Amino acid sequence: MAHNSFNRRGFFSLAAGGAGASMMFSTTSTGAQDKPGQLPFHRNLPLHRPYDLVVCGGGPSGIAAALAARRSGLSVLLVEGQGQLGGTGISGLVSHWLGGRTSDCERWAVGGVFQSLTLEAVERGIALIPVPDPEKKYQPHGWYKGQLAAGIPFDPFAMAAFLDRKMEQAGVDVLLLTQVVDVNVDGQKISHVVLFNKSGLAAVPARAVVDATGDADVAARSGCPVVKGDDEGLMTPTSLIFHVDNVDQDTLDSYIHEHDSPRFRQLILDLREAGQWTFPYEIFISAQLVEKGTMMINTIRLLGIDGADGASKTEGMIRGREDTEQLLAVMRKHIPGFASARLKAIAPSLGVRETRRIVGRYVLTVDDLRKGAPFDDIVGYSAYGWDLPDPKRPSYNPSHGKRPEAAAIPYRIMIPAGMENLVCPGRAVSVERFVLGPLRVMAPCMAMGEAAGEAAVQVVRDKVPFGAVDTAGLRGQLRTNGAIVDWS
Repeated sequence: MAHNSFNRRGFFSLAAGGAGASMMFSTTSTGAQDKPGQLPFHRNLPLHRPYDLVVCGGGPSGIAAALAARRSGLSVLLVEGQGQLGGTGISGLVSHWLGGRTSDCERWAVGGVFQSLTLEAVERGIALIPVPDPEKKYQPHGWYKGQLAAGIPFDPFAMAAFLDRKMEQAGVDVLLLTQVVDVNVDGQKISHVVLFNKSGLAAVPARAVVDATGDADVAARSGCPVVKGDDEGLMTPTSLIFHVDNVDQDTLDSYIHEHDSPRFRQLILDLREAGQWTFPYEIFISAQLVEKGTMMINTIRLLGIDGADGASKTEGMIRGREDTEQLLAVMRKHIPGFASARLKAIAPSLGVRETRRIVGRYVLTVDDLRKGAPFDDIVGYSAYGWDLPDPKRPSYNPSHGKRPEAAAIPYRIMIPAGMENLVCPGRAVSVERFVLGPLRVMAPCMAMGEAAGEAAVQVVRDKVPFGAVDTAGLRGQLRTNGAIVDWS
């Protein structure tokens, strides 16, 4: 489990000579018949040194999993498809870590890796812990109580470099711009993770695997049962986020308080009637980032986009950029404070709220959250609310009643059926779909990721499946490392 020097340039080059330098990779099982419309694919792939843990996906859950496993001595490879770590918060420009503080901003709901990264980022000036102004009803980091207003805004470009440094300091090996394309399964274990990047295909032996893709990509390719969307297969709309600067926040603030309208609903309805608001979402969401006058705009809603389908995601990006141009023109003309706003950045990746979910050893229900069901394997909490808008009516966000201030997250919902050395933290957990509302955002995803990385230590050292991890010991280790696993 010792960490060896990592050479990214040489990672995908075939090991010199000898047996064991490659493995046969095939998309069809031995003896399988070729099917119409399919091309059998067989190839020897470069085979590289094994890792104790391969983390697939460098978003919040993947980051936390990698750091947690590495601090306990595992060798860790973190694989990310984008050019930077951070997931939706950076590549998707949803530059608020949400769900980690209670709506009154008084308590942390997520500690451990999340809290540690937050406090260091704040110290470095790239993140901010907003303190609500008691004299004002609405706050610029969310404009209304809770949710965004209790989030942690950050500079996504500085945060990307910050996360690079954290991985290097921890000794986590990282491959960016690298896709997990498949896995090799031996019985009920993943033996190799198949990667692709500019250097070609390669296979990485792994003793344990974290599926932090958010889309259950690894679980699905391993043959684990998954579900997608609602009963009709429909999923909540995706977003394309953009940032603007040169916003006159004083004018914006005055209008919001004068009209008691943080979401501009009446103005939007008037614009709709006049034929000038053509967007499906009838809510305007803006939130200040670190600097005053720089704001995240989360108003583009793209219906019918499947975040687990390549062609559909392409369509979403194209439609989203077109909508961004049109919305910015409307903002400059009609939304107070945005007359001179400048486009700073359009996200290079969609903000996807829902795709596949694993069918695990337990399915966490809405009723569990409402009642605060007792679990003996709680590994984290979420302070975020019900937030999974209707697939056909994006302005309608169903509520499911009052729930505890912090929603408990049991370890068992991360365990997929049928695969012993795979764990799935984050958005793809085993839950009823509306439970995704509180659990899908970034801080609780970090809590789940940290638990997954810590659980991997037992899987590797004690040679047990993820489903047989000693959860009392896991909770104790998380508690020792500052995670919040108890609530009163």
